[in-house]
Amino acid sequence: MWRFHLPALLTCWLACWLGATTASLAEDSSQPAPRKTVLVLGDSLAAGYGLEPDEAFPALLQHKIDAAGLNFQIVNAGQSGDTSAGGLRRINWLLRQPVDVLLLELGGNDGLRGISPAATRTNLQQIIERTRERNPSVKFVIAGMRMPNNMGEQFTREFEQVFTGLARENDASLIPFLLAGVGGDPKLNLPDLIHPNAEGHRIVARNVWQVLEPVLRAPPQSATLTDLSSKEDAVGP
Repeated sequence: MWRFHLPALLTCWLACWLGATTASLAEDSSQPAPRKTVLVLGDSLAAGYGLEPDEAFPALLQHKIDAAGLNFQIVNAGQSGDTSAGGLRRINWLLRQPVDVLLLELGGNDGLRGISPAATRTNLQQIIERTRERNPSVKFVIAGMRMPNNMGEQFTREFEQVFTGLARENDASLIPFLLAGVGGDPKLNLPDLIHPNAEGHRIVARNVWQVLEPVLRAPPQSATLTDLSSKEDAVGP
């Protein structure tokens, strides 16, 4: 007949349990953390009008993120022809999924249609507020646009101030002119001289990355305001 020694059995059981628990924890810790989300809410510029999806600047940003070893994924919510009002209508649906960084690329079509800059600013501010309500730690990148001089001096000035004002008042990072180095250049745009071609999108992606990379690397409360200067004339999406 076998005789069991209770303390020895307990010691053996405890050692086995600890070993299994340690192995389980080690296995769990080896699992990659879920990717955070960068939502690009934009118009035809983000949608890559006239190009393949992988040629548009959001897809190029994903390549830069991966090359930098940053744990973020780009969700491209670009829609050709969209305005700030259209983005406001879409944002609640888009916020059904977590958003860690909102890259707001809207307003160009508002300007081309002569919509009041005050109305554009109100719509964009509401997008920001709804996003922040859903995730208080979200970070914002505002992609500024400029209008051609033929829109009138006062209109073009007020339009540009929409984006600088939004960035300042919402502690957001700013790209003063998304199309810096691209706008108006026939070599970098499609025949309509409005939408960038593949090479133009590569430049746009570099413009964005200069601002976006420090935002992705910074903790949520310390996103910085970055200023890119350009004297290029603007065209809209």
